[in-house]
Amino acid sequence: MRCPFCRHADSRVVDSREVDEGQAIRRRRSCSACGRRFTTSETMVLAVVKRSGVTEQFSRDKVVRGVRRACQGRPVDDDALQKLAQQVEESIRATGVAEIPSHEVGLAILGPLRELDAVAYLRFASVYRSFSSIEDFEAEIKNLREAIAESESSAQQDHSD
Repeated sequence: MRCPFCRHADSRVVDSREVDEGQAIRRRRSCSACGRRFTTSETMVLAVVKRSGVTEQFSRDKVVRGVRRACQGRPVDDDALQKLAQQVEESIRATGVAEIPSHEVGLAILGPLRELDAVAYLRFASVYRSFSSIEDFEAEIKNLREAIAESESSAQQDHSD
């Protein structure tokens, strides 16, 4: 790591700490030439491989922009969208893979979005899964209703225990 002050190529690590819930490491360094101290931050790069084969860095902002379109006109605030993007990133990072296909990012969005807003979920799923008929919507609505009924049933059991 080059010193930002004298550009010397050698420095030593004085202190290391995890930040962002273990997603990054902050290192305090000391330049062996000029003795000045500086801080570096290391994060694992998470790459998304698009259908075309192009690789780009994962972006929470891009997730938020995509989901925001599906949430247009729905009672969903920016904080909820940021939380959803964080959940998506955490689930992708939990796979332990440095490069993930864009298709997997879409799948990671669907679960939290279904919990957030059913209408936005249907909008996103219709584009993501390329719905081509009314039957596609009907089948997805049926699955959504079953999932909601199942979660309500399980919530009622939790309260009765």
